[in-house]
Amino acid sequence: MEFIFWFCLLLIGYIYVGYPLLLRLLPKQTLGSQQTFATPPSVTVIIPAFNEAASIEGTILNKLEQDYDQTQLSIVVVSDESEDGTDAIVQRIAQAHSNVRLIRQSPRQGKTAGLNLAISQIDSEFIVFSDANSHYAKNAVSELIACFEDQEVGYVTGKMVYTNADGSLVGDGCSAYMKYENAMRRLETVTGSVVGVDGGIDAIRRELYQPMNADQLPDFVLPLKVVTQGKRVVFCEQALLNEEALNNSQSEFRMRVRVSLRAYWAMWDMRHLFNPSNYGLFSLQLTSHKLLRYLAFFPLALLFVSSALLSGLAPIYFLAFIGQLGFYAAAGYASAAESQNRWLGLANYFCLINIAAAMAFINFLKGEKIVLWKPRVG
Repeated sequence: MEFIFWFCLLLIGYIYVGYPLLLRLLPKQTLGSQQTFATPPSVTVIIPAFNEAASIEGTILNKLEQDYDQTQLSIVVVSDESEDGTDAIVQRIAQAHSNVRLIRQSPRQGKTAGLNLAISQIDSEFIVFSDANSHYAKNAVSELIACFEDQEVGYVTGKMVYTNADGSLVGDGCSAYMKYENAMRRLETVTGSVVGVDGGIDAIRRELYQPMNADQLPDFVLPLKVVTQGKRVVFCEQALLNEEALNNSQSEFRMRVRVSLRAYWAMWDMRHLFNPSNYGLFSLQLTSHKLLRYLAFFPLALLFVSSALLSGLAPIYFLAFIGQLGFYAAAGYASAAESQNRWLGLANYFCLINIAAAMAFINFLKGEKIVLWKPRVG
């Protein structure tokens, strides 16, 4: 039992602290050959949408206001058989802006199938992926495309910042978690390739896009497919995305269960990348950042149980048990009271994502898959 306690403690320490420290010690990635674009390359922004009438107009107008050369920028909305007037809004905007186009997918097949459909009809040099509620900073597209001047870069992800409905920055655990994720991406960029991306502000070289199965999570699988083609995935901190945070923990929890389930299937589908003899450092990054992180609920549960059983053996085990009780009690209080305290919110969000991962893992073992998606409100 003592072995289990110490093993789990060390493993949890590695997942959340040790791996970031390891990244700081690894050799820095050298830049590939540079190619300065003489003129802005052609770019298409793809916006998958299902019943997004409330937000789609603002999102399209946001892309039309980008400081990128509008003669080289196209916007394609893929409506997955929307039923709420989304299509009519897009068509109205398209009448006034020739670079806006609607593609309707029918019958409804999900986001990934929609991306496959849209890209089969696009010949621009670069593709940018936006969510239907994603609002970019004015220079976001320009910053994303500038990263491709490094010929080794095949995929770029921007920086997501969660905001309240009034546009102010969120100060809760969700935002703290994103700050941690962004710090990880910054470290992974300078050592190799980023493992996790934000699907609301990403870009890819058109020739590197490979069609995906309808049940695959594009935010996860597509960057991995880029790595298998010998190109890097990098984080562009200057490309900012403001996205309104979910307004309650229940919606966030449901979203995290869906994302976690699709992430498990993505890792299963791309399991060849875990072979260090073929993918070296990236195999370590994928294992540390994704596989171990999504499975962290295992050592967390074992640590709690083992410390409880050992609490009468030595003071260190008793203190560990009490410390965990206090942490989980604080998380529970933050959830029940909807506390706005930053540290209580972080404890709550930490528990939320791990419980969601555990539930998703059970669904994964049962063979469940998710193809269709709903707007992010849950």
